[in-house]
Amino acid sequence: MTEIKDTTELRQSYAEPGELVLKKVMPRLDNHARRFIALSPFLTVASSSDKGTDCSPRGDAPGFVHVVDDTTLLVPDRRGNNLLDTLQNVLAKPEVGLLFFVPGLNETLRVNGRARIVTDPARLEPMAIKGTIVPSSAMEVTIDQVYFHCGRSLLRADLWNPAKKIGRDDFPLLGTIIADQVKGIDADKTNQSLAVAYTTNLY
Repeated sequence: MTEIKDTTELRQSYAEPGELVLKKVMPRLDNHARRFIALSPFLTVASSSDKGTDCSPRGDAPGFVHVVDDTTLLVPDRRGNNLLDTLQNVLAKPEVGLLFFVPGLNETLRVNGRARIVTDPARLEPMAIKGTIVPSSAMEVTIDQVYFHCGRSLLRADLWNPAKKIGRDDFPLLGTIIADQVKGIDADKTNQSLAVAYTTNLY
């Protein structure tokens, strides 16, 4: 097996990036990036600490990520598994990478920056669900880089093609999977609990 161990070797396997690719990286949001974030119901957050690297999903109604200004985003932390992997990573190392998706569009928006965790009621209350369910915290991201990523990955995946959707019967429920992985877990009870979490306890 041949292993690449430095950037010189790596570059020998690839062409140099084009001028347009290098120039499209921006230090702040423009109107197109703002619009994309307003349309986006889903993103992934990459973070790391000395313990390792994590990539976590975030999702809600389009526009749930607030644009504070051209260099600042506010990402609410909705109810989850309470492992707090991303937030603990941010406390250790503030650098994060965000990848925004918009259903039906093949391009994505990449945002790299530095995050901190905020709990000021004045900042959290505008992100409340149904006017009452306020997030426990939010991740404030100061933008270093923002740019649109071309759609070739999503086109190769044919991600938005409804004919490619996997049927619910074609993959086991999460409770069933966990029961196979963890001794002593009751699959039916766990699936029932998750059904509640996915509906009445979504927030």
